[in-house]
Amino acid sequence: MKNDIRQVKNDLRQRIKAERRNMPPEFKIECDRAIQRAFFHSTSYTRSSVILTYVSTDIEVDTFEIILAALRDGKRVACPRCVEGTRDMEFYYIDSLDDLERRSFGVLEPEKDPSRLYQGALHPICIVPGLAFDRWGYRLGYGKGYYDRFLANYRGWTVGLCYNSCVEYRLPHGRYDRAVDRLITEKFLRRCSESRPNCKPPRKRRY
Repeated sequence: MKNDIRQVKNDLRQRIKAERRNMPPEFKIECDRAIQRAFFHSTSYTRSSVILTYVSTDIEVDTFEIILAALRDGKRVACPRCVEGTRDMEFYYIDSLDDLERRSFGVLEPEKDPSRLYQGALHPICIVPGLAFDRWGYRLGYGKGYYDRFLANYRGWTVGLCYNSCVEYRLPHGRYDRAVDRLITEKFLRRCSESRPNCKPPRKRRY
């Protein structure tokens, strides 16, 4: 069964990666802007003092504008850095995009500076990457497990940013997988929950 789930997830990853790569550039930019607007107007953002966010790649929802806007709004921004030789990651605060360097898997990561290490904060929100999300907020990651390990000990709000075409009705997940609290696409903002499969999915709020 475990092998079957892994194969299902791998097949989904390949399909969704292909869908994202085939998105027309103009359409992707339009979707990114709509998702960013919804995020900026959400209570999750307005009430947060610290933003933990991935640094986006070409096939992901653009977070560069989110980073820049959050810094302009006076919020503290921290980005993840993989810990060498492990499947763990740490978040470090940045003051600008110049604090990022290209490292693991070609992704931009912050410099390792102990004085800038994120060690918890009041009212943080973590933007969690995912190739796909389902209507309960469970995600399909890239299969490396970095965020799964981090979220196991994270005590703050989480939000997933995703294209509407990459939202599945239900994704396979384990008992310890954590659903995001909010899911935002270019079409809707949804308050998610840890609902059981036999429960009705939470209602979505359009903006």
